[in-house]
Amino acid sequence: MNFSALDLNLLRVFDAMMAELSTVRAGERVGLSQPAVSSALGRLRALLDDELFVREGNQMMPTARALELREPIRQALAGMEEALATNAAFDPATSTRSFMLIGSDYFSSLLMPPLAARVAKAAPSITLQMIDHASSEVFEMLRDGRADIVIDRSLEPPEWIISRKLFQSWLVCIAKRGHPLLASHGVSPGDTIPADVFCAVPHVLRSADGSRMGTIDPALARLGLARRVMVTVPHFHAVALAVEASEMLGSIPVHFARMLTGQLMLDVFMPPMESPKMDVTMYWLRRFDRDPGSVWLRDQIAGALAAPKPISTEPAHKRIESGCARA
Repeated sequence: MNFSALDLNLLRVFDAMMAELSTVRAGERVGLSQPAVSSALGRLRALLDDELFVREGNQMMPTARALELREPIRQALAGMEEALATNAAFDPATSTRSFMLIGSDYFSSLLMPPLAARVAKAAPSITLQMIDHASSEVFEMLRDGRADIVIDRSLEPPEWIISRKLFQSWLVCIAKRGHPLLASHGVSPGDTIPADVFCAVPHVLRSADGSRMGTIDPALARLGLARRVMVTVPHFHAVALAVEASEMLGSIPVHFARMLTGQLMLDVFMPPMESPKMDVTMYWLRRFDRDPGSVWLRDQIAGALAAPKPISTEPAHKRIESGCARA
């Protein structure tokens, strides 16, 4: 291949195709029309003497040669991005950059309203997008340029990822206000629900994959107890809505509970077993650690999450805070 004839923009198109496997979505990713992407792929195929992507049904699939080239080309592009970004000026007041974040509905609900308010004032032309994705794939998405920052629980990142702990969270129980069975057993908001009462009430569980096992179930099993999970939903907010509309119990992160008790008719309780602590953590690529835009956004995220909202009612607030100290 004549390297001097290679247009480096062709490699950007190739990288986008490897990520999207669609000429339309690859074009959106690099700012080209679908015909322009097809033309670029045609030129690259001629240079490399390989089909690179072939159609299988409704999807374009990479050839063996394309799979072989994927990582070297991604690394080469990443090196160029890093070299150009290291000393690049960044003025939030005039920047038109777009940032892609990954986080569950819990993190988006907790973060995006205060972050959007901050960014709207300081950087009115910046675009923020947040998507939900499986935790097992988020580092790959960072590596491939499909995301800039991930917010998730504590994970085990590879050496090319940097992390920053934002705050610590844990699960609390929620029930609709004045839940009759809890009230009949003398369990007041902020109290710990006895294990037998906890198991006597059906539950709604947040489960991304449909599993009916939560963090508390192994501890219940060691006591010879089991709860009935009646409903599973993929989002914590859906747990809260289902609880408010029924006599089920649910478990959601404490900071989310603090926010929702001012919006929904919910009471908050402590679970019968100690709830494992969760370090809410921000992750980004090591090679963008000094990128001024990334540094600025990370500081905005940390600032937006620095002051969680308190629980709306003073008695419940005092009981939950003392209960959380024991958890």
